[in-house]
Amino acid sequence: MSVRDAVRRAFEEKLDLVEVAPNARPPVCRIMDYGRYKYEQSKSEKEAKKKQKQITVKEVKVRPNIDEHDYQVKLKNLRRFLADGDKVKVTIMFRGREVSHSEAGKKILNRLAKDAGEDITIERKPKLEGRNMIMVLAPK
Repeated sequence: MSVRDAVRRAFEEKLDLVEVAPNARPPVCRIMDYGRYKYEQSKSEKEAKKKQKQITVKEVKVRPNIDEHDYQVKLKNLRRFLADGDKVKVTIMFRGREVSHSEAGKKILNRLAKDAGEDITIERKPKLEGRNMIMVLAPK
């Protein structure tokens, strides 16, 4: 129907002519209450936002000479963060001359990645940045 006829018909029904799909050929329009249309649209956008999972980056800090029990506690936290769907940034903090033994830190990071399970991906390999060695893990 022509635009003029549609506008006249909408006016007769005391409603608005709303363009629903502007990119379609020809553009799709409907006769409806515009205020109600905007309200329904905002409501559906809010629902879509609620259903989205916000991915956060959690951090686990470790020292290069970590004891076995402390290692197990950090590993438990790391698994919990990954199970919740969060990314995990594992940081090894070196003090003083410990930075010269960075291979020990790399061993710990690789062990953590291996012990965390098969359902993870190493998003960023262990890399030394200043006095810290950082690795990022993500759930599959």
